[in-house]
Amino acid sequence: METISLGQFSLVFNAFSFTIAVMGAASVFFFLSRSQVAPPYRTALTITGLVTLIAFYHYLRIFNSWEGAYALVDGAMKPTGARFNDAYRYVDWLLTVPLLLIELILVMRLSRAETVAKATKLGLLAALMVILGYPGEISSDSGTRWLWWGLAMIPFVIIVYDLFVGLRNSIASQPEGARGLISAARWLTVVSWLFYPVVFVFPMIGLSGGTATTAVQIGYTVADVVAKAVFGVLIFMIAVRKSEVETASR
Repeated sequence: METISLGQFSLVFNAFSFTIAVMGAASVFFFLSRSQVAPPYRTALTITGLVTLIAFYHYLRIFNSWEGAYALVDGAMKPTGARFNDAYRYVDWLLTVPLLLIELILVMRLSRAETVAKATKLGLLAALMVILGYPGEISSDSGTRWLWWGLAMIPFVIIVYDLFVGLRNSIASQPEGARGLISAARWLTVVSWLFYPVVFVFPMIGLSGGTATTAVQIGYTVADVVAKAVFGVLIFMIAVRKSEVETASR
């Protein structure tokens, strides 16, 4: 852990605090909103709420770990000797990243066989992507970090291909009023997930010390808010729209 300025510490501290509030509020919203959608879409909303609830818990742990890792000494935040535990992020991602893809598949309400096949494939690829990224995250060697970054990008590229090519026909079969929202959810997934590999390379492209530490923590936090809470709102909107269409067609 490097010495950082009070401003850098406060920026990350406040970002974590904001994310805790967002994830907690989002969880309450998604669970209470289950009654506003048709029964077939309630599982998707339940998983959406679980994703933000898991993130809420882990951000509490990250927040406490960050607070305990530094102390104010002579106007600067210096390491206390307690290690900031970044592993909380990877435990969170290992649980939530596969669920994000599964909730998208569930809200599309495909056939049972297609749902199982696509959710299993995408969920396993997402878990593999997170697992491959962790050895690089904890390494201080640039070559090692690039190696594991490259390996983690393989399942990432496959996921992107499946979202845009593998789901093309499935999206075309969705109600017209929901297609735009499903497409937006697909784009949001890819764009928000691109934050993660970009943030990962910050320490390898010239950022160092407190600047790198701050940039990585803020970058991952922004990506998490968009990929989980904002994405969850889109899932809710899709579920509502499809529920309305199906009710009107009866």
